[in-house]
Amino acid sequence: MVTMQIKTLFFDKQTVLRAVDQAKRAVLSKAGAFIRTTAKHSIRQRKGPAPPGRPPHSHEGSLRRFIYFGYDPASDSVVVGPVGFKRSAAPHVLEFGGKTEVKRRRRGKVIKTRATIQERPYMGPALEKERPNLPKRWAGSVRGG
Repeated sequence: MVTMQIKTLFFDKQTVLRAVDQAKRAVLSKAGAFIRTTAKHSIRQRKGPAPPGRPPHSHEGSLRRFIYFGYDPASDSVVVGPVGFKRSAAPHVLEFGGKTEVKRRRRGKVIKTRATIQERPYMGPALEKERPNLPKRWAGSVRGG
């Protein structure tokens, strides 16, 4: 007579879901890290403004320094972009173009002027450059325990 344990023929749902969830977080985090690195490397240190349509130039380094990524469990996605610009719309205006207020100091006085900035995208192109690699990162990512 042949005896067999039936339970070994079925998946343990919780174990599978846990493995998929861990793999998803790991893959999304890696994707965020690669997109962040690509965006940071596209911003070159140069004098003067970048030509419209090209990534912005870095003059003092804060835009490059403040690009972060993070896994968002609420939306089950990864968010990549500049943070820490509470009083400035500069990262958004550089990416998409638009109007902004420019402050300049001249002889101890702050002079405010309105300026129209043409787009100098850096996050969108970084995502597009990394997009072909994203499916490869999923391959073999779910491992059984």
